Amino acid sequence: MRRKAGWRQRPVRTIGIKLCAIACTIDHFCFVKDEKIPKSVLRIGIPMLVHYVTDEPTKIPAIRAMLEPQHKVESLLLGAIDKQAISSGVLMVDADLRRSAPVEQIKRVLRDLHSVSEKLFVVQSHLNHMVAQAYALGATSVVSRPKEILSKLEQIEIAQKSAQAGTVDAPPKNANSAVAFASMFSAVRSGKPFKLSDAENATSDIINGIEKNGLSVWLDDVRRYHEGTFQHCLLVTGVAVGFALDLKFPDADVKQLGLAATLHDIGKARIPLSILDKPGRLDPSEQEIMMRHPVIGYELLQAIPDITPAILDGVRHHHEYLDGSGYPDALTAPEISDLVRLLTISDIFAALIESRPYRPAMSRQDAYKILRTMDGKLERSLVKAFRRPALSA
Repeated sequence: MRRKAGWRQRPVRTIGIKLCAIACTIDHFCFVKDEKIPKSVLRIGIPMLVHYVTDEPTKIPAIRAMLEPQHKVESLLLGAIDKQAISSGVLMVDADLRRSAPVEQIKRVLRDLHSVSEKLFVVQSHLNHMVAQAYALGATSVVSRPKEILSKLEQIEIAQKSAQAGTVDAPPKNANSAVAFASMFSAVRSGKPFKLSDAENATSDIINGIEKNGLSVWLDDVRRYHEGTFQHCLLVTGVAVGFALDLKFPDADVKQLGLAATLHDIGKARIPLSILDKPGRLDPSEQEIMMRHPVIGYELLQAIPDITPAILDGVRHHHEYLDGSGYPDALTAPEISDLVRLLTISDIFAALIESRPYRPAMSRQDAYKILRTMDGKLERSLVKAFRRPALSA
């Protein structure tokens, strides 16, 4: 199945907002005492040095108990740090990023710290503004649960040893893309403009990663090391790019669909944090507010030079269905472009394979089965074509 370059556009009409119930919620951060840790992290060897930086000394014993003896932990309190003491290893920052004092202290620590390349920030995963702040401060990864922390440290250790030996390629990196998403959301939330080139560069990084390593590796890496809104954006972009590549789209169309996916939820940056960060299902009034994000995103992007009509179409209409039951404009099949049809499938699939507080992540097989039940809402031929990237790419 090969489509010609250029997206097939249909006339778009704007009518009153039609609301339907979709909630986007994000899991809580917590240390679970009995959580099972992968055996692969409990191996014997020279322990990697972890500099644990915190604003709360009572956190230190739990971190030591979790990481030692597999890793050597040096605990440091914000406000009393000698940067000369941080000369190698991994930096792990665990502080309240909602307060200005710790943020300023972290900035001072990181300003001239060039000897440590890996900077992990421990953040409550449902607090998007703190995730954005972590990346703005220079985080290379954001982690929350104990299993994530240990797995990420293991990944870093393996990559460092492989680099030293010069034998194995490092695992795919999505940190730059996550930083770009966080930067865009932070700028929009604070009323500042963001550069379209940042979104384009993040999209190009994702395309290159999937072309090199495949969609499955990308999805696994994103789900392991990112959460919440940023995880969703990364997943949607990856799925959309993987879909377009599998269909052998021209490069220009792959980039355009990928950029639409990168920007599709930018309107959520203007949704109140009390709703965006709610760790449970949204009530009807909250759903109504959440479902304004496509129009908000569309209006935000209209003012950006060089934004294309196809991107604006994707951002505004990625929740539209062929039978007219979608939102915000209740479009029907003749009015929905090819780009939107592909983006909608990618968005739904990505949402299904994410974990939510009220349900576990679906397998890719079960998520694809859900898409197949949506005949009449999604284009049947595209859902059929999506089978290979959904299940085996």
